[in-house]
Amino acid sequence: MPRPDLVIRTTEESDWQAVRTLRLEMLRDTPLAYGETLAAALEVGEPVWRARAARGTTPGQTSIVAIDGDRWIGHMGGYIPDAATGPLLVGVYVSPDHRGDAAGVSRLLLGAVEEWARGFGRTLRLEVHEGNPRAIRFYEKLGFTLTGRSREYELAPGGLELEMIKPLA
Repeated sequence: MPRPDLVIRTTEESDWQAVRTLRLEMLRDTPLAYGETLAAALEVGEPVWRARAARGTTPGQTSIVAIDGDRWIGHMGGYIPDAATGPLLVGVYVSPDHRGDAAGVSRLLLGAVEEWARGFGRTLRLEVHEGNPRAIRFYEKLGFTLTGRSREYELAPGGLELEMIKPLA
């Protein structure tokens, strides 16, 4: 059960420093899960971090965070790459000490993204690296299924990004 002071909300430009801190944590924890390296993220300047934080208030995309007290502990985002494919779930992360069904953070974040995504389509898609079985199991538990489609992962160590999809109720 999530703590009573857990907040789930969209980000805004003024959150840029917290967005940066959480993104760096994400990249340190699971570098294979994101299309960016830690080294590249460390080089990003304030204007880019401000733009990333503003995704929570930008049409056609969202950036949702979980905050426990003063600590940012999770993130899920979404955007519309094109009208044909519909909403895409990106930037999924929950801090290790807040993971699991008992904490409930991932379900709250996903619920907020799904609510946003319903305005853009009937399904929610994501891509997950084939070398991340923990994430694949997590997504399956939340109702996603593999589609059989994949694409090359552009960063080292290479491999495939597997597409998963979930119908939106």
